[in-house]
Amino acid sequence: MLPKKILLSVAGILAGALLLSACSSDDNGGSPAGGTPASGSASASATPVAVSFEPAGGTGVNPATPVVVKAANGKLLDVTVTNTAKGNKVAGKLAADGTSWTTTEPLGYGVTYKIVAHAQGADGKAVEQDNQISTIAPKKQANANLIPAPSAVASTGVGVGQPIVFSFGKIAVKNKAAVEKALTVESTPKQEGSWYWIDDSNVHYRPKEYWKAGTTLKVSAKIYGVDFGGGVFGAEDRTETYKVHDSWIAKADGNTEQMQIFHNGAMVKSMPISMGKDATPTHLGAHVISDKQANYTMDSCTYGVCPPDPKAYRSNEKFSERISNDGEFVHENPNSVGQQGSSNVSHGCINLNGANAQWFFQNMGLGDVVEVTNSGGPQLPVWDLYGDWSKSWADWQAGSAVK
Repeated sequence: MLPKKILLSVAGILAGALLLSACSSDDNGGSPAGGTPASGSASASATPVAVSFEPAGGTGVNPATPVVVKAANGKLLDVTVTNTAKGNKVAGKLAADGTSWTTTEPLGYGVTYKIVAHAQGADGKAVEQDNQISTIAPKKQANANLIPAPSAVASTGVGVGQPIVFSFGKIAVKNKAAVEKALTVESTPKQEGSWYWIDDSNVHYRPKEYWKAGTTLKVSAKIYGVDFGGGVFGAEDRTETYKVHDSWIAKADGNTEQMQIFHNGAMVKSMPISMGKDATPTHLGAHVISDKQANYTMDSCTYGVCPPDPKAYRSNEKFSERISNDGEFVHENPNSVGQQGSSNVSHGCINLNGANAQWFFQNMGLGDVVEVTNSGGPQLPVWDLYGDWSKSWADWQAGSAVK
């Protein structure tokens, strides 16, 4: 047994060690050495919820830009976006985790919206945050008019030569690249294609080669909110579908004075023709049928040749199908039957006898192709309605505004 004096000494040492340990624990804030402070979780839960808005607010907001509300350190309870003039609310969707809310429909032009968001923080406290935005008010709005009108060819489809045309009426498009990027043509089966600006108001789309028979074309113009330039913005989005029917291609040769008709690549008929005389030759190149009328009054005044000009004419013709905008048709002409197959005597049209004209009218339609060779005329201009195929593929691609 240790002496009492030694035992007292050991007890004193142990007490001192405990005292040092207690002091060390106090210096670490009451937590074990290296541990997370107990006050850490309390600080996080005490952080209030923060609500943010996109766009942040103000004027000049593009209505196609979605409104997004976000919550940090908490969740959104509800969000309303209200048209201050009419009182109607904009549809939106809350994310599954409650941290964001996004509009699901576009805003309107020239409208002020009040945004009210209710949120709750991790600390359990609810807050309300308000915001206000105003959208741009265009000087004019541009509509994407499609040619041919989808309803006009819904039952018949279009031919393999049919270009897709967006016309913006009297709007002169300044930001062509921005507008073109909003336009798409999806072909099934897929074919390479490109846009070409005929002028400031009309843009055409065609494939590198004729469409394949049976192709489906999904055409879209996502122009709402797109800046056309000069204070003009797109009026609304549009999506349409076209169907390409069987391949019908007519080949009119000025040397043989014959026109051969090919259906899906196989020649099915040949017929004698008379094309434009030397003074008014038929244009060379691929023409595309744009209209057909069983009875049609042909008037040279429609392209600027009016009486008393000796070249002026006005006549009623049967089974007429337009192949250009300057007065070229394929049609019946009983007055030139004697020259059909031997000489060119028309004002630029392709003349047929009654039986052949009726057969052609019954089998050929919008978007089908009439290729003219050896007519003695100039190339069909690209701007002459559907002169799209007069351009080489490289030149056609150069007409795109997107480089």
